[in-house]
Amino acid sequence: MNPFENRIAALSGPATDAIPVTPDDSTDLSHVAIGLYIENAGLLSVVTVTGETRILSVAGFSILPVGVRRVNATGTTASGIHALVLA
Repeated sequence: MNPFENRIAALSGPATDAIPVTPDDSTDLSHVAIGLYIENAGLLSVVTVTGETRILSVAGFSILPVGVRRVNATGTTASGIHALVLA
């Protein structure tokens, strides 16, 4: 049984996929993320859904529940980044 089969994707529910992210200063993510999963600690430079650039210090194995359209290469030292999306 697939509990996602007839479900409407909602921001209040879980992500439906985790897409590996390669930070890039000019290319948006293929899907706007409802959050990010970060495997290795460091700095994270993101462009939020509101268009603001933010640099955040993140711990390893953490989830950042912020809408993100891009992860910038410049300013990002964290790695193992995955976009949590409603694909």
